[in-house]
Amino acid sequence: MSPGNEKVARRCLETPLGALVLTASEDGLRSVCFEDTVEETSAKDEESAGIVDAAAMQLIEYFAGKRTHFDIPLNPPGTPFQQRVWELLRTIPFGETRSYAWLADRLALPGGSRAVGAANRANPIAIVIPCHRVIRSDGDLCGYAGGIRRKKWLLEHEGAQQPTLFTPADASDADGHHSGPPVYRP
Repeated sequence: MSPGNEKVARRCLETPLGALVLTASEDGLRSVCFEDTVEETSAKDEESAGIVDAAAMQLIEYFAGKRTHFDIPLNPPGTPFQQRVWELLRTIPFGETRSYAWLADRLALPGGSRAVGAANRANPIAIVIPCHRVIRSDGDLCGYAGGIRRKKWLLEHEGAQQPTLFTPADASDADGHHSGPPVYRP
């Protein structure tokens, strides 16, 4: 069946961050988006309802602090490069963050942070594909399709710490002298 004719189930889920809109095909979860970021659709297909209902249950458990990993089938629309980035995002453990540069390095794309960032922004399955766990190398939260307030909430919910970017030896002494160049610790 061509993507334009694919049957899709849709469900809204109230969360502490506002309503989420979930869609799924019979092949897997297609999207999880904040309601204020999607266009209204009326899609509903009973064949796909089981996947969208399972996703909703797992998200309820996540928000209740009872789930740290999602195990539902995924079927996000995207390019082969985006798919690679999204698979790598799924390896970032609950409660941890990684930088765009780290992702680019793991994908063997030296200097590819911007391309990784673009794929991250295109992620159609918020929270389940944890693009909120990606931050800048300097520790800045930077963008998130659902808004920085939501990204910060999600990271705090997971207990993620802002990464320690510099060793204590990098601090200035009482006279303002630095003891050496900063050392990045991923």
